[in-house]
Amino acid sequence: MIGHSSILRFISRYPEGVEKQDTTKVPTGLALYNIAAHRASREVIYSYSTSFGLATRIISKELRAHIENIYALVRVADEIVDGSAAEAAAIETAVDPGQLLADFENETYLAMKRGFSTNLIIHSFALTAREVGIKKEIVEPFFFSMRQDLTETIHDQASFQRYVYGSAEVVGLMCLAAFVHGHKYSEHEKTTMVTGARALGAAFQKVNFLRDLASDFEKLGRSYFPGVDVKTFNDDVKNALVADIENDLRISALALPLLPASPRKAVTAAQLLFQELNKKIAKTKAEELIQARISVNNLRKLILLAKTLLGAKP
Repeated sequence: MIGHSSILRFISRYPEGVEKQDTTKVPTGLALYNIAAHRASREVIYSYSTSFGLATRIISKELRAHIENIYALVRVADEIVDGSAAEAAAIETAVDPGQLLADFENETYLAMKRGFSTNLIIHSFALTAREVGIKKEIVEPFFFSMRQDLTETIHDQASFQRYVYGSAEVVGLMCLAAFVHGHKYSEHEKTTMVTGARALGAAFQKVNFLRDLASDFEKLGRSYFPGVDVKTFNDDVKNALVADIENDLRISALALPLLPASPRKAVTAAQLLFQELNKKIAKTKAEELIQARISVNNLRKLILLAKTLLGAKP
């Protein structure tokens, strides 16, 4: 039987692995199932995120498979609480996002334990989790934050910090587990990288909160930042939030030199992109920020990616 690491190596050598396997001779089996599961996860990241899709492209192929698998799981969970499941529930009352999330979470833990799931996205995540050492204690806070989206619309400082940790910081820790798998570090270096991964995840999340401030409030009835309301949002509040994000990005940059070369470039590209977004937010008036979503155009993204490949640093 082919092991998980062999499957990931096969995937990395043959991105279109299913087409290259003669299914008339080998029409089924775990190897083919693993490939199909990963291809499903890979489709998710490139369907939902131009920015992360671009950054992920410059990671080595075998490592890229792990990141695609992680992203797909968290993206689908987010869709259950924010996107497609909510729309489906509006059409069909039998759709219950809370129950769907609970089922998705329980199936994730089962797959991490047994190495198999009938859900392709969960199956591919479980392969990665088992190989790189992502444990349940890191995954549980993520699902806790997803449940918060179903029940909490206003956060105080404590619930906000817990939400950001579970929804974003632990995702950074999952990716870090993949990045450093097979490498040895001192305890001090590990601490620096964990702190950096958490800070970068927090910065990404806070930038997205700022970009989506009005839509979160108007469409979802949520206010993530403690004490922040679009009705009273002003430049002083915005500038304080921008400064907080800048601090997160400064902390995360300290960990970049410790990462292996391939993920270091990808994480640098992502960090440069979110620095660019934060700078655009800083230059945008508060009243404009709650009217339009700030973004970086594709040409600028490609320029930032090229700068990263040429050795640019945050």
